[in-house]
Amino acid sequence: MLRRALAAAIVLALPLAACGPKEEARTPPPFDALTLTRVSHAELPGWTADRMAEALPAFARSCARMKSLPADRPVGPGGIAGTAGDWQAPCARLADLRAGDDAGARSFFETWFIPYAAGNNGERRGLFTGYYEVELEGSRKPDPAYPVPLYRRPPDLVMVELADFADRWKGERIAGRVVDGRLKPFEDRAAIEAGALRGKGLELVWLKDPIAAFFLHIQGSGRVRLPDGAEMRVGYAAQNGHKYFAIGKELIDRGILKREEVSLQTIRAWLQANPAEAPALMNRNPSYVFFQELKGEGPTGAQGVALTPERSLAVDPKFVPYGVPVWLDAEDPLDPAQRLRRLLVAQDTGGAIRGPVRGDVFWGHGADAERKAGVMKSAGGYFLLLPKTVTVPPAAPAG
Repeated sequence: MLRRALAAAIVLALPLAACGPKEEARTPPPFDALTLTRVSHAELPGWTADRMAEALPAFARSCARMKSLPADRPVGPGGIAGTAGDWQAPCARLADLRAGDDAGARSFFETWFIPYAAGNNGERRGLFTGYYEVELEGSRKPDPAYPVPLYRRPPDLVMVELADFADRWKGERIAGRVVDGRLKPFEDRAAIEAGALRGKGLELVWLKDPIAAFFLHIQGSGRVRLPDGAEMRVGYAAQNGHKYFAIGKELIDRGILKREEVSLQTIRAWLQANPAEAPALMNRNPSYVFFQELKGEGPTGAQGVALTPERSLAVDPKFVPYGVPVWLDAEDPLDPAQRLRRLLVAQDTGGAIRGPVRGDVFWGHGADAERKAGVMKSAGGYFLLLPKTVTVPPAAPAG
């Protein structure tokens, strides 16, 4: 599952105030709670302009997962999106739609779904970042030209989904290893980089560039170009359980970068320009990701389905269930004066994706995807599209 080292692709989860015009300070609510306000499709900004048929393959993948669930299974915390049975009829009608028919896709969502403006205790504005598949150079065999190992999941690593013990912990997890019958912390990034796992046969592939490898850990998936020209795709397998630390924040605290300057590109430029200091700064982030080779479609999101470039969204599953269509209205990452308005599907999550109005857009792979994901820290909001048979429950706090 894409976790991007359990972090957003922007590397630094910037406070929302840094993303838009200055406003008076707001008193934060005592707790986070998803509030949903019913609106009409005509109230969705840009609703008629999107090439909506492009979102149908993503939604079809989520529908396939939804169809596999018992009809009475609640969808989302507190059954916020009804039950799996509420989704069966609209998902079944997807087969009637023609590829490339934007008008037909729009009519489908207008017929079967009601849009709800999402808010955090009524506050509709949130932060939206982006992520992508990293492209790297590597080798399946040890080679001095490729000194950076990418590790498989260690067999003694235990990952615990806390939601298995209580619904209020949905989306939370811990990891470690069992020592004398007790779960103890796993080695952090610094210890692993120093060789804690060396010689255990866990190497999946060896990479050329340690800085590129670091960003692969943040993004959670990548394409490795091998010496013979072949391509190997890798994706998230597990994480060491340590909390993610944003090194962009460290560069701000040191006065090296200003908050508005921080992006994937500026952080990488500093690391490349300061090779003697780069390892220590990267080790300030104790989180470490383990990988697996991917076959077939991908990368795969937390819902367990292949992600669709520009149509898959990472969300906080404490509030927003996987598989829900989401209408996004946010600043365009390349031009804040323009709007990014399109239909996406909630299919993934990340450790920095926290809160009722928070999202991470998957941009795919390649230079254009990297450029958009690297600079995206857009203020905006979104609307959840729920089946008409769903009775939306009242808002409830997280945890």
